[in-house]
Amino acid sequence: MSGYILAIDQGTTSSRAIVFDGNMRIAGSAQKEFTQYYPQSGWVEHDPEEIWKTVVWAVRQALKKAGLEASDIAAIGITNQRETVVVWERDSGKPIHNAIVWQDRRTASYCEKLKRQDLEKTFTRKTGLLLDPYFSGTKLSWMLANVKGTRARAARGELCFGTIDTFLIWRLTGGKSFVTDATNASRTLMFNIESQDWDEELLKILRIPADMLPEVKDCAADFGVTEQKLFGAEIPILGVAGDQQAATIGQACFEPGMLKSTYGTGCFALLNTGADMVRSKNRLLTTVAYRLDGKVTYALEGSIFIAGAAVQWLRDGIKVIKKAEHSGDLAAEADPTQDVYLVPAFTGLGAPHWDAEARGAIYGMTRNTGPAEFARAALEAVCYQTRDLLDAMHKDWKSSDADTVLRVDGGMVASDWTMQRLADILDAPVDRPTILETTALGAAWLAGQRAGVWPKQKAFAKAWALDTQFKPQMDDKTRNAKLKGWRDAVRRTLS
Repeated sequence: MSGYILAIDQGTTSSRAIVFDGNMRIAGSAQKEFTQYYPQSGWVEHDPEEIWKTVVWAVRQALKKAGLEASDIAAIGITNQRETVVVWERDSGKPIHNAIVWQDRRTASYCEKLKRQDLEKTFTRKTGLLLDPYFSGTKLSWMLANVKGTRARAARGELCFGTIDTFLIWRLTGGKSFVTDATNASRTLMFNIESQDWDEELLKILRIPADMLPEVKDCAADFGVTEQKLFGAEIPILGVAGDQQAATIGQACFEPGMLKSTYGTGCFALLNTGADMVRSKNRLLTTVAYRLDGKVTYALEGSIFIAGAAVQWLRDGIKVIKKAEHSGDLAAEADPTQDVYLVPAFTGLGAPHWDAEARGAIYGMTRNTGPAEFARAALEAVCYQTRDLLDAMHKDWKSSDADTVLRVDGGMVASDWTMQRLADILDAPVDRPTILETTALGAAWLAGQRAGVWPKQKAFAKAWALDTQFKPQMDDKTRNAKLKGWRDAVRRTLS
């Protein structure tokens, strides 16, 4: 059987397809952006039909660029933006509403209502999550309550709920597979991460019918087969993981204590805690890192909502750069005597603050502040937020700060300036791998090893290769002064 594996990486701003060969090298890829909808302040939506069309287009183009037919592909692995909610008709497969995106904050007041009812402890104990609009459950509850006729239709069994992976698998298999994996399920506020099943008590609180929910499988499993008419041949779907868990796998963070951080639209740091379900005392999330052969590996996760999105804001919002990759060069030109801080709470603040009502702010501006200082502040904000996550993780996971080595991936890590500043602010080494497409690679590995054409876990981990290690160069006095300024800025921003 061919060693070619196709990874579908359905992200927040674009859909990508990457074909990997038997040596885990990229043979062909394609990417297409899609529309972001902002119907109200703090609301973010996607058109599921547009997502579907971009995925099909990207797969066909990736196969074409690789010079391959669908019959050459041994298996498909899927990774996706997590927590984004789609509801569709069981008979037709037609979505009943735009997808509500993970960034969307419309359910903030509902989350506060549940907190006032003293229910957050119940949700956290069962799901490892906090009551925040970020997660899928309250978004689904909002749809049932606010899209006309939806609750009655759901009660009659006419509607399906899914995160993006479930919707894509449904479409790829022509409605034959209604499934998700344990990582995506673990982000919904409805899945008990200890019993590994949908939780009846939580569904009752959220008023969600159980038969709307998909079957939950391991990350490497038989998820169905694509319809022949789509790509010219049937292809088995054998791997699925949410994007951050897929990146953890792609970075070969298989041992407890290993840490990765992905810098895409947001920033997400995951610390492998093995079979131990570590309960955070510092407002981090306990989540499923992956589930293989029925065995669950857990992680502590810190979620930052705005990372690369701050660079997009520089480019598209205030237009101080023409291309995202120019941000590092511009930041390097900033006046070192100016202490400008951007707290990018454009859609609230994530871990460890979890303030849905906070909004973005800039501190320390003078008449001399210009584009270079804005660029530096935007990139440094990502570094400071990562430091906040690592500090919280060290409190929850009793390891020495000296043990910390961060494996990084995502679009922002191509910038040497940003990665060096990250190492400086963390006071820890930052390892950038040779393969930066670790999210897609993780999904591909799940499918490839399941198909029997890619190496198993230990051999895959050995194949991980370092491109550059960035070591701290900043002196303690400078670092501590910068961190003090950042923490003051955050304190002033919290709602």
